[in-house]
Amino acid sequence: MTYVEYTVSDGVAELRLNRPEKLNAIHGAMLNELATALTRAETDDGVRVIVVAGNGRAFSAGFDLDLGAPPEGVSKEEFLRAELRRDYDLIMRFWDCPKPTIASVHGYCLGSSMEIAAVCDMTIAASDCRFGAPEVCYGSGIVCLVLPWVVGLKKAKEMLLTGANDFDANYALGCGLINRVVEPASLQNETARLARQIAVNDQLAVKLTKRAINAGWETAGMRQALEAALEVDIQIESTDTPESAEFNRVLEEQGPKAALAWRARQVGAAND
Repeated sequence: MTYVEYTVSDGVAELRLNRPEKLNAIHGAMLNELATALTRAETDDGVRVIVVAGNGRAFSAGFDLDLGAPPEGVSKEEFLRAELRRDYDLIMRFWDCPKPTIASVHGYCLGSSMEIAAVCDMTIAASDCRFGAPEVCYGSGIVCLVLPWVVGLKKAKEMLLTGANDFDANYALGCGLINRVVEPASLQNETARLARQIAVNDQLAVKLTKRAINAGWETAGMRQALEAALEVDIQIESTDTPESAEFNRVLEEQGPKAALAWRARQVGAAND
């Protein structure tokens, strides 16, 4: 695979995002490789724990902004529905995975990559990591609205409605988004130590305990709420506002960096 490095050691499979020049932004090809790697780890009896991490300066800047154009004969809404469903299903695979999942994050953990970290069973963050969900800044919605279930109502609203992308690791620890904060140089070793601690336990007991914990959240209505929120996201992505239309125009003509810079200027002007 090109965009996901896959290794196994001592019962731990590591899925390492490998698009460092784009801060590991998750595009279609990486999404497919992540799905393949998850299947490989889930079906390997020698794998007891799955770790997802990232190469380069960041865990991930989120899902790639540029989805491309719908194929001929496919409406915008049909295209967006299929793409967002694929994104959502990939995120939820970490929740549904029968084996424990650990996110090991550093640099940036933004947008839907933060949702992946949120649905993993545990998350360890380097002290330099910054979290956020900037989707509302450019007229997008949340693919997997799991944050309220993880950090609570007030913190989720603060993170999702401000669109800020600079919540630090201590903030994330305080609201329950992550389990531990470690120095950047120790992140890989501390993640490996936690994974091995889980891997030596009775595999059936770990699997059924995870299933029982998740069932409690699902009985409370989490799955239905996430599906309903996905429909809202499809509505948001299918509806153009003047701001989102201009953002998408800049995105198409000049690329993601220019589009984000344009949006930053609008926010700066509004605050003057």
